[in-house]
Amino acid sequence: MTTNRLEAFSDGVLAIIITIMVLGISTPEGVHFDAIRLLGPELINYLLSFIYVGIYWANHHHLLYALPMVKGHILWANLHWLFWMSLIPVTTAWTGTNPFAVVPAVTYGAVLLMCAVSYFILQNQVLTQCGPDSPLAKAIGNDMKGKISTVAYVVGMVGAFVHPAIAFVCFVGVAIMWIVPDKRIEQAMALETAQTTAE
Repeated sequence: MTTNRLEAFSDGVLAIIITIMVLGISTPEGVHFDAIRLLGPELINYLLSFIYVGIYWANHHHLLYALPMVKGHILWANLHWLFWMSLIPVTTAWTGTNPFAVVPAVTYGAVLLMCAVSYFILQNQVLTQCGPDSPLAKAIGNDMKGKISTVAYVVGMVGAFVHPAIAFVCFVGVAIMWIVPDKRIEQAMALETAQTTAE
């Protein structure tokens, strides 16, 4: 299978996820600005989840940029990642309507953690196909940001039992760390293409 088909399918699923999230926001009760203010927690949670989906979309694009074709193990790893991504709307709505509850915050963190773990698995499957000496492997390196993110999710989930705000701070911190798409992969592939052309 070509990467175009996999990317198109994944883009479609991510677009549906965003659509479900926005449809999950409650309609304001009343016609005054106070009605919007009461939706503050839902809107903030939607924004955070929207940013997360956007970050994954951008990094997924850069990851597939390195692949000439897709093998079966990558297809299943990609589906595994999309499964956890598809749970984001549910936990977003739950935490949005229960902003100071422990269990929704922990569940939201667990889904974000599994999204990160499943993406790490997908990334490793891509690396397996490309090889340890590929430009992709060199660009990703030791993936320190991914490791820090995993620790932050766990800290946030544990911290939620002290106060849900701790979880929120951790999750926002991870989003800020990833807000700028990682272009190392694209740059490494462009450099290899230029070198090949020069030869």
